[in-house]
Amino acid sequence: MKLKKDHDRCIGAGQCVRTEPRIFDQDDEGLVSILVERPQGADEAAARKAVYICPAKALSLVDE
Repeated sequence: MKLKKDHDRCIGAGQCVRTEPRIFDQDDEGLVSILVERPQGADEAAARKAVYICPAKALSLVDE
């Protein structure tokens, strides 16, 4: 699985960073940055949670 972000949709709410700071960060503009592009195990479950709670639906997990 690979984490993807859509900067055009991101509103900088920071829910992903607050929920999973080891996987996500925010850039200087407050938009999401992905620190772990291919999460595995517990990190994959955490990434799924962040994708679910993103208010702008700017995150996705895709099969590769």
